[in-house]
Amino acid sequence: MTLTGRELRSTLAEDGILTISLENVVVGDPGDDEVVVRVEAAPINPSDLGLLLGPADISSLTSGAGGGIAFTVPQGRLAGAIGRLGQSMAVGNEGAGTVVAAGRNVSHLEGERVGMIGGAMYADYRRIAARDVIPLPEGASAADGASMFVNPLTALGFVETARSEGHKAIVHTAAASNLGQMLQKICLADGVPLVNIVRSEEQAQILREIGATHIVNSKEHDFIAQLTDALEQTGATIAFDAVGGGTLGNDILQAMERAATRTMSEYSRYGSDTFKQLYIYGALDTAPTVLDRVSFGFQWGTGGWLLFPFLRKAGQDVVARMRARVVDELTTTFASRYTKVIGLAQALEPDILRTYERKATGEKFLIDPTLG
Repeated sequence: MTLTGRELRSTLAEDGILTISLENVVVGDPGDDEVVVRVEAAPINPSDLGLLLGPADISSLTSGAGGGIAFTVPQGRLAGAIGRLGQSMAVGNEGAGTVVAAGRNVSHLEGERVGMIGGAMYADYRRIAARDVIPLPEGASAADGASMFVNPLTALGFVETARSEGHKAIVHTAAASNLGQMLQKICLADGVPLVNIVRSEEQAQILREIGATHIVNSKEHDFIAQLTDALEQTGATIAFDAVGGGTLGNDILQAMERAATRTMSEYSRYGSDTFKQLYIYGALDTAPTVLDRVSFGFQWGTGGWLLFPFLRKAGQDVVARMRARVVDELTTTFASRYTKVIGLAQALEPDILRTYERKATGEKFLIDPTLG
């Protein structure tokens, strides 16, 4: 059964013009261990925008060829994207839909509604290995299953990382996001203290309503003092930062050091013996990361945290346990709320694109290709 459908693609040319377009593609018959899924829901995550829009200057948006849209990538940003020059790249990390064809080894999946991960989800159809799909629980919609991978597994991965590295409490930024709310629910259930950093009282209220007790507003004048108190109370020594740029990571490490030195019996010019870890997993602020290492001693580490490298390192048993938990708690702990559902073609409308590109807390878009 050969199908023809649309696929959203992002292409960066050598002249620095990035074009987003809908292309017609042919989806062939599935292999023995593959399925073809009619895509019915796919979320727009920040990680998807990193591929869709790359390093483009959003203010340069113009009409592109064939009904697409185009942007200019500043010359200073091209070097970081040299590996994708000239390539037409399919977009969308995860999604959900109904299996319309299945290979002979996985024929039991035909007709099932499944969640899936593996890229190229902003499309009408997706041919994919059966190992990369998970049947949804009875009664679950495609929208319920669309975001069952990236955010849930990331939140669970933060807790797994903290435990494996010997930390007893966690700090999280952009904490009122969909991911942040999932992390708070996990920490409450698992007895892990969590310090949530937000940027407004409205965001703080979102977290209070799901049971958060340690919430700090980075816009308050005494932010560092409040954060230090929360860190002393919880003993948090590991942070996962979605912001990335600017001084927020530095502020967290500095507050961790201040909390640690409160219990020191004597001064050391090298700072406390408490090891502090900052992981950057997002880029809500694309400015350079600023660290004043003198302010937090010598016992610290910084690094990047990405989901897929973590999953490879964690091993099959840990991943299987995490996936099973997501399925069991799909409509509770790991429920996602969407502020707008759009069709595939609407993702190319300038006003809509400018809205979802902002990555604003509390705004999450879902693409339903069946809407057009």
